[in-house]
Amino acid sequence: MCDTMRLPLLVLLTLPCGSGLPFYNGFYYSNGLDQNPGNERLWEKLVVETPKETLFSYEGAHVILPCWYYYNPALVFPRPVCIKRWKMSENGAPDHNVLVAVRHRHHSFGDFRGRVHLQQSEEQKVSLEIRDLRLEDCGRYRCEVINGLEDESGLVELELRGVIFPYQSLQGRYQLTFHEAQQACKEQHAGIASFEQLFRAWEEGLDWCNAGWLQDASVRYPIMRAQWPCAGLGLAPGMRSDSPRHCRLHCYDMFCFTAALKGEVYYLQHSEKLTLAEAKEACEDDAQIAKVGQLFAAWKFHGLDRCNAGWLADGSVRYPVVHPCPNCGPLEPGVRTFRIPDPQSRKYGVYCYCPR
Repeated sequence: MCDTMRLPLLVLLTLPCGSGLPFYNGFYYSNGLDQNPGNERLWEKLVVETPKETLFSYEGAHVILPCWYYYNPALVFPRPVCIKRWKMSENGAPDHNVLVAVRHRHHSFGDFRGRVHLQQSEEQKVSLEIRDLRLEDCGRYRCEVINGLEDESGLVELELRGVIFPYQSLQGRYQLTFHEAQQACKEQHAGIASFEQLFRAWEEGLDWCNAGWLQDASVRYPIMRAQWPCAGLGLAPGMRSDSPRHCRLHCYDMFCFTAALKGEVYYLQHSEKLTLAEAKEACEDDAQIAKVGQLFAAWKFHGLDRCNAGWLADGSVRYPVVHPCPNCGPLEPGVRTFRIPDPQSRKYGVYCYCPR
């Protein structure tokens, strides 16, 4: 049984399940003998299906995570079901309940409250709508259909279109534990990257020699051109991995992931160069000094191209280059980064972010 305000205690049998494939727990229902002239028992199997492919969307958008179920063979009389949707966590953390529904009564949880809705416009369709997508919404979502003692589920994977950027503490290389790295990414309008996100960035050409934390608490770095001391000469390109590390004892850099922006990043035209403190007060109207993740997103998705070095909120100085030229650093696109300067230095401008 399932109530909208209280989740049932269920014992699930863990079976191998790929994304988008039906999931069976071994329970079947019988139609009984009276419905079969040959006195052969008919068994109804509950099947839950979800898309096989990963779904992609943008921060701030609305997205629908499809899910539907049916019985094989079809039921003669429909049965009420309980629908449970939850987001699976990485590295052993508890899963996040998203929504529970019985018929037309719904209850949502936590940060999803007020942003999720179960689409039931068609019979046996139980797709989840998420509004105003956030960075932390990307991940794997389980769709579970519960019918008495029988329950089946399917998996939907949601990714946001975004960009990976390496990040390290202002105190220098390899200074942050896993949990500190998570917080550092969050402070820069980003989330700590998953292995899949870093792998896609490597396929697109990301080459970085410093090892960094990932979402599953592993430590890796992407190499396109093998060199010393980056795993040695003569080795093939690939994703390098350090041995398992302790989340609270070992310190590394990190790889952050940020999604496309709803607002605008711009370089402030100012009559003179600014100190860091002045830069934080210089942005006009509703704008504020930009964060690192916002600058990377503006470079990647809005084509921000400036040869002017500017302060960012974390005290770093950077500038985005889409069309390289001889006076703007290396002859390849990217976000250029200066060594952390003296906050009192008056050599730089400022990048501002204005939300929409």
